[in-house]
Amino acid sequence: MNGGATDPSAPAPIDAPAPIDVAIVGAGIIGANHAAAVDRHPRLRVAALVDPDEAASAALARSIAERTGGEPPGRYSNLGDALADRPIGLVAICTPSGLHAPIAEQAVAAGAHVVIEKPLDVTLSRARRLADAATAAQARGLVVSVVSQHRFDPASVAVAQAVAAGQLGPITSAVASVPWWRDQGYYDSAGWRGTWAYDGGGALMNQGVHTVDLLLWLLGRPVEVSAQTSRLAHHGIEVEDVAVATIRFASGALAVLHATTAAYPGIGTRLQVHGARGSAVIHDDQLEYFHVADDADDRPPRRPANQAADRVPPGELRDAPKSEDGFVLGHLRQYRDVVEAIDQRRPPGVRVEDGLLSLAVVEAVYRSAVLARPVAVADVLAGTFDDVPFATGGTLPVPAGEGERR
Repeated sequence: MNGGATDPSAPAPIDAPAPIDVAIVGAGIIGANHAAAVDRHPRLRVAALVDPDEAASAALARSIAERTGGEPPGRYSNLGDALADRPIGLVAICTPSGLHAPIAEQAVAAGAHVVIEKPLDVTLSRARRLADAATAAQARGLVVSVVSQHRFDPASVAVAQAVAAGQLGPITSAVASVPWWRDQGYYDSAGWRGTWAYDGGGALMNQGVHTVDLLLWLLGRPVEVSAQTSRLAHHGIEVEDVAVATIRFASGALAVLHATTAAYPGIGTRLQVHGARGSAVIHDDQLEYFHVADDADDRPPRRPANQAADRVPPGELRDAPKSEDGFVLGHLRQYRDVVEAIDQRRPPGVRVEDGLLSLAVVEAVYRSAVLARPVAVADVLAGTFDDVPFATGGTLPVPAGEGERR
């Protein structure tokens, strides 16, 4: 048999999907986490790091090279130089929040797919403009996604599937709490932290926005927000360190939202979802409790069984040991969705519209707090309150020439 011959009857080989070169904009803590997630995806490769801080980008480049065993990625002080120098397929934006939208628009205009760290931006005006650009980009086959990696946690997926299938009955209420602690050193570690211009808010905008996203994903369209905010434990910042709110949804469901960075020593994020036929509790991304009625009797059993073990693998149950790379794994799950969306030419699991709605709810909390009255989310989305200052600062523009580092 001639080893060099080709069997003409054999099927033609299927070309492997092309690898995707990634540019990470922002070489800070979250940029390093994105790099670790990208390195674990077989189709993705960090080809460029963008950050005017040469020491930070050099350190991250070395870390990537050591982890992958390959050449370090190229380093650039701005995204334009990276896009001009090499064919970038995907741009991951990991800068301070107040810089997200203009960099995303630049990436989309260059024909790249885009992943934007939460939140979408810090102002609705810029976020609305980006949403329009993302819609136009989608028509050209581009994928633009906002990081909400907890939608891909097995516990979140299990609850969302049960809600969508009506297994919990009509959803009546939810309670969401993000009781974290950040000392003053956290805010002092970077000049943008705790500022309206770059952070866009405090405990809710930065730490609580993921939980806001899950609330909207599970309960549907938010209608009205009534809120209060305060700064009680940190005096070197502009923004709130405590926020509480009630949210009314189009379905009639009501939710209580609580976010703080002033809850020493910090305990787990908790999301309870309640319906007329069942309830579910997610604690620190693991399923703590799940129970749905299995008959037509409206009277619950005296000791309702916890059915959580029937819904998720053992490792996703409350108090199961967590892997040290759990934070990376969460982002990797979302990157898998983004790559599938690119291949299948479909919208990603988390769209810019989702990020826009979450941002609108956060802004509604801030507007309601300063106005001391309920605020309609539709009015926030429409720009009615764009010129209303926040409670402890003002609507500040993003200074030109600031660094692209988160």
